[in-house]
Amino acid sequence: MTHKGWHSRNYLPHFDSQDVIQFVTFRLVDSLPAAALARLQDTECSEALRHEILDHGWGACWLRSEPIARLVEDAFFAFDGTRYRLHAWTIMPNHVHVLFSVRPNHPLGSIVGSWKRFTARKANGLLRRSGEFWQTEYWDRFIRNEEHFGRTEEYIDQNPVKAGLVSEPRLWPYGSARLEA
Repeated sequence: MTHKGWHSRNYLPHFDSQDVIQFVTFRLVDSLPAAALARLQDTECSEALRHEILDHGWGACWLRSEPIARLVEDAFFAFDGTRYRLHAWTIMPNHVHVLFSVRPNHPLGSIVGSWKRFTARKANGLLRRSGEFWQTEYWDRFIRNEEHFGRTEEYIDQNPVKAGLVSEPRLWPYGSARLEA
């Protein structure tokens, strides 16, 4: 498999290259009402606003269920060290954030697609439902330098706190902050 560099799928641009650290956010199919989607599709919509909108916790929030959240986290662990290297993650009630290094011969889209396909099939089985589970698109941003990495890791760790789910990052049971010493 080859890396695509800059490319577009649907309406979002993506940058895919080996040995690049990526910050990826993907969300449940029902996580945003129509009015919020319209705001997100505005070309002036900032990344901060996008994340703030997701933190409202709209939709069925299937990821609030421990078995579903663990399923997603286990999918992240499955190929850590071979297809990618995990740095930080958090599984929110209706979306996830993952910070990872892409390895050679494992393009960004195939990594994210693999996570989404596997977890959708298994989660739908656990929920005794069928149909779409994840939104088709995902947001990605490649990490430019150490400062950007640090800010992104802090954002991921603090997301459950900012959303009012816990008082400290280490208390969130579905993220990497709980594993830090």
